[in-house]
Amino acid sequence: MITKKTIYQGLTVFGLMTLALLLITSIPSASAALITAQDNPSEIAGATGGEGSLRGIVLKVVNYALGFLGLVAVIMIIYGGFLYVTSAGEQEGVDKGKKILMYSIVGIIIILLSFAIINTVLGVASGGAASSGGAGL
Repeated sequence: MITKKTIYQGLTVFGLMTLALLLITSIPSASAALITAQDNPSEIAGATGGEGSLRGIVLKVVNYALGFLGLVAVIMIIYGGFLYVTSAGEQEGVDKGKKILMYSIVGIIIILLSFAIINTVLGVASGGAASSGGAGL
């Protein structure tokens, strides 16, 4: 069962990620100062995987991190389901499997919300649609 503590923990993580996102996007002049006109844009783009702006680099790093966390959450769902199925009716095993499944699903929801908010805010802040890896097909 979802408790108040679980909800508060999820909201805390969500709030901290939102706060970090707001701090990143609210300082456009500082991010613009990191890459100046005297720098060689082609070398910067080559060293950063084709990104020439700080927002683009942050967006790429955050997307990879959230993708990794999503993979971990899916693996935890498989593990929780395995524990649930192989518990052979023991209440302790059933409870442990259900708890892992519940926390993994809450984690996936938080990851998806974070992904949507970060891509929306950083995409709008950079003046265009954020690329999510397959939008140009």
